[in-house]
Amino acid sequence: MPLSRNGKRQPYNDIYAVAPVSLTYQRYSTQPAQWWIGSALRGLVAASGISHTAFDGLSLASFTLGPDPAIAMTQHFGLTTRWIDSMAMGGASGIAAIRRAARALEAGDVDIVACIAADTNYTDTFRQLLAGFSRFSQDAVYPHGAGGANASFAHLTNAYMDRFGVTREDFGRICVAQRQNALRNPRAIMKKPMSLDDYLCARSIVDPLGLFDCVMPVAGAEAFLLMRGETMREHGLGGARLLSSIERHNAFPDDPVQYRGGWALDVDELYGMAGVEPGDIDVVQTYDDYPVIVMMQFEDLGFCAKGDGARFVADNDLTIDGSFPHNTTGGQLSAGQAGAAGGHLGIVETIRQVTGSAGATQVAGARLGLASGFGMINYDRGLASGAVIFGGDGV
Repeated sequence: MPLSRNGKRQPYNDIYAVAPVSLTYQRYSTQPAQWWIGSALRGLVAASGISHTAFDGLSLASFTLGPDPAIAMTQHFGLTTRWIDSMAMGGASGIAAIRRAARALEAGDVDIVACIAADTNYTDTFRQLLAGFSRFSQDAVYPHGAGGANASFAHLTNAYMDRFGVTREDFGRICVAQRQNALRNPRAIMKKPMSLDDYLCARSIVDPLGLFDCVMPVAGAEAFLLMRGETMREHGLGGARLLSSIERHNAFPDDPVQYRGGWALDVDELYGMAGVEPGDIDVVQTYDDYPVIVMMQFEDLGFCAKGDGARFVADNDLTIDGSFPHNTTGGQLSAGQAGAAGGHLGIVETIRQVTGSAGATQVAGARLGLASGFGMINYDRGLASGAVIFGGDGV
């Protein structure tokens, strides 16, 4: 019998996410990423009542931090850390941050980790970011005039539509539901109601993508603290208990064009480690820079079979009060994409949901929440994927 390539995963031991923080997004900002990080750090102090000098761990995700490295933030903001991590996995950075920090907490290497993702957005930031995103983009995409994620996701979307017979109307239902959710989120950038006709009639960006298939780049930050339960209780705080997580990179490399992600390889472990089934999840936050990735995640995360995503969307109400509450902030498609913070948006909202602190976007009775991440797009696929399940009190 061949040996297993994977070690036996151990469950998380009393690890909690507390003090979720979201800064109000801005379409453009004259402030650098460092300002947004510092503001998020201040928010963590206010939300937890713990001095920032007690944060002995820092996990940071940002595309626009240069020329500073993550460690420079310790001097900028008066931190003395014994553990630090810098995430460079785009929309999967938040999941990766949780996984690494949780194991360091269990080992006693650190006591309180500030997980922060932040990016600025000057008027020319997004163009510069795309131009220097990766060697692949510089050598294989930009020279052909196909720069940026829009062209890449148009390629993925076309291939997905051809393979499974999905229509633009199917994707539109996702976008319309998320816009409805955004109307209840005071921090969302997109505040105008949208109908399916509005979605279908919007101007074309890259066939088959229209305007509302594409996220709006903004400046902003998302943050939370990770700590052991004993630390949380010492400070009189409540939080979301970490039940399980998965992470996978460059999954299914033989697929000519991506139509499934790394979630599909590890989904059984995700639910098995938490001791739950897909039907037990009360609220889901998928990474949603484009709706095709949302539909892919519904399938790969076990909510429906591969190829049945369109039917699943048609059969379910994805709004806050619906049969399948999904991306309750409006997601990036309607709340905005604050660079690397886009991968933390769903995590922060999941923490709020399972602790009953989501306010206007709260799903009644939410006790179990799932958040997923996806990132680092090359022309024909995204390389990074992950997911996490949190539970509220008593779960």
